[in-house]
Amino acid sequence: MIVWLSMFAALLAGSMLPLQAGVNAQLARAGGNALWASGISFLVGTLTLLMVYSSLRLTWPSFHELKEAPLWAWSGGLMGAFFVTCMAFFAPRLGATTLLALVISGQILASLLLDHFGAIGFNVHEINLWRILGVILIAAGVLLVRKF
Repeated sequence: MIVWLSMFAALLAGSMLPLQAGVNAQLARAGGNALWASGISFLVGTLTLLMVYSSLRLTWPSFHELKEAPLWAWSGGLMGAFFVTCMAFFAPRLGATTLLALVISGQILASLLLDHFGAIGFNVHEINLWRILGVILIAAGVLLVRKF
């Protein structure tokens, strides 16, 4: 049951990407640029997470605990800012389907490499013919979506 709930939550989270792109694109249009929209998006997200975290009465991590994380672990916010800004900027130019097809392709390619090398804490899952075929099929899907 937990596996199914996890898969549903991941599917739901994925469905929010085109919604977020459209919402942030509208905010960028109203505010003048994608960077402004991204900043507002992160501010609202940060405030929401602080409220949820506080309402759950979770203990805050200590500075000592946070220092234990490798330096690269702090780059998630930078990646998130880049991602959200790109989504807000390119959504009106590419359309939701092409934009997300490209995003998914990038995610799959990066995931393939992260798994193959066991990078940043992932378990090793070597690249094989079936995984390469899957990536080729996704790339073909991007081309079809963009063309038609």
